Amino acid sequence: MTVTADHAAAPTAPTAPAPTGRLRAAFKRAHTPVPGVPRWARIAAYAIPFTVLPSGVWRIMTVVFHIGDEATHGVGQLPSWLPGPVYIVALSIFSELIAFTAVGLVAAWGEVLPRWIPLLGGRRVPPLAAVVPAALGAVVLTVMWTAAFATELAGVTLQGEQLPGDHPTKALHGWELAFFHLTYVPLLLWGPLLAAVCFAYHRRRSAR
Repeated sequence: MTVTADHAAAPTAPTAPAPTGRLRAAFKRAHTPVPGVPRWARIAAYAIPFTVLPSGVWRIMTVVFHIGDEATHGVGQLPSWLPGPVYIVALSIFSELIAFTAVGLVAAWGEVLPRWIPLLGGRRVPPLAAVVPAALGAVVLTVMWTAAFATELAGVTLQGEQLPGDHPTKALHGWELAFFHLTYVPLLLWGPLLAAVCFAYHRRRSAR
């Protein structure tokens, strides 16, 4: 008696997707634009996190490599219970997460909340619930960073006082100062890019 190939091959159980595969799928879902998004709006939305990333990397480098320890690096006056390095890393991560929300203005999760969100998952996002915060954020970011760079060039703070000696533009020199400016200049684009993406989102949702 012979065993046929059909009986010899045992059925195999389906394997779970690898962690890298799940991460890749989640990344794709978070970034895939919905139909009707203009190409320029998609590019602007994807660019926003990269306008924030260089300054965050710079701040983290000051903690890891102790670059320009004599400068404040945006620490300012912190409470005694909050260590400066913890604040700097947390600020960098939080800024990047806030910047990433702009991608929601071109992706599906900006129109329908993801199902993993408790109580609200699967519900449609009212257009004004996204447009109003994005528009206000664009105005605040544009004014804030433009004023920050203008006053810095004038050698004064936003309050009109002389820059302190531990300000990065005073305490840093050479390549450290050049690298500091190089990482912070892209922040000038954050507000205008967000305004453009917000306009495209509002026009698309209104047309529907």
